[in-house]
Amino acid sequence: MGDGASPEAGRGGDMVLVPGNPPPEGAEIIWYKGEGGIRLRMLYAPAITASARALAVVCPGRTESIEKYFEVQRVLQAKGFAIACFDWPGQGLSDRPLKNPIRGHVTSFNTYVDGLVRGLDAIKDRAPEPRIVVAHSMGSAISLEAMRTGRLEAKLAAFSAPMWGIPVPPALQTFARTVNAFGLGTFPAQPETKEEVFEGNPFTHDFGRWGLYRRLVNAEPGLELGQPTIGWVVASLDVCEGFLKPGALDRVKAMPMLVATASEEAIVDPLAAPRVAALLPNARHLPVQGASHEIFMETDERRAIFWQAFDELCTQAGV
Repeated sequence: MGDGASPEAGRGGDMVLVPGNPPPEGAEIIWYKGEGGIRLRMLYAPAITASARALAVVCPGRTESIEKYFEVQRVLQAKGFAIACFDWPGQGLSDRPLKNPIRGHVTSFNTYVDGLVRGLDAIKDRAPEPRIVVAHSMGSAISLEAMRTGRLEAKLAAFSAPMWGIPVPPALQTFARTVNAFGLGTFPAQPETKEEVFEGNPFTHDFGRWGLYRRLVNAEPGLELGQPTIGWVVASLDVCEGFLKPGALDRVKAMPMLVATASEEAIVDPLAAPRVAALLPNARHLPVQGASHEIFMETDERRAIFWQAFDELCTQAGV
């Protein structure tokens, strides 16, 4: 997991630092305003090579914070990339829209896309070009929506377990849309679950990486996020259905892409990513055998499968 972090867990300025999880070199936190004046947090780190290959736009998944992706950021920085990473509206240390901050809520994925675009605009005078996208789960839906609608230009995109569909039966989809239409979208989509244990968890086989989120939340309880709201579910259904509409992906069909999926997927719809990838002529679908949902947080052997394919993608795209 790396060395060099503060020996004591806690807030280090605007970062949450825990042992064994140092940020990338030269990292700084940038606060900026999102839609409606909300306060959003992002990280920027320069390349550590003489010249940057590109800016890697790192897009975490639901519940995740900038700090959970320090290891991913360090890997990319060692490969010659500058880094931008985001706390999405409503999670991490960015502002949260509800009085009960534990609920993950948006009414539209445009809120997330807007936060991404504004964050990149905040660093446009110093961040290198071109841009590449490295995204996980919900971050894959946010970034694909941003690219397909022309709000984000990138040279390539590498997706980990993309949330391009969520496993909600049709009857429950109808129920969620009905309840949301009656103004109850801020209600939780399901009850809060008991505290997760490592054995049998649906995210990773790596104990140390599994525990990172919990160590971060212990150091800064404000990072915790619970179940999504009904409104979030409806917004997710909307954005994922949009990917399958005729012509929706025309803008990104020529882009080299890596679509890595987990063979033990139990969080997102496992059929959705291959379905979307089949609509993208330059996308490589890579099933990562033995991996659970969080491929970036998996064992070294499983992570290496992704990073080897990522290096091949960069070569293909000339980055």
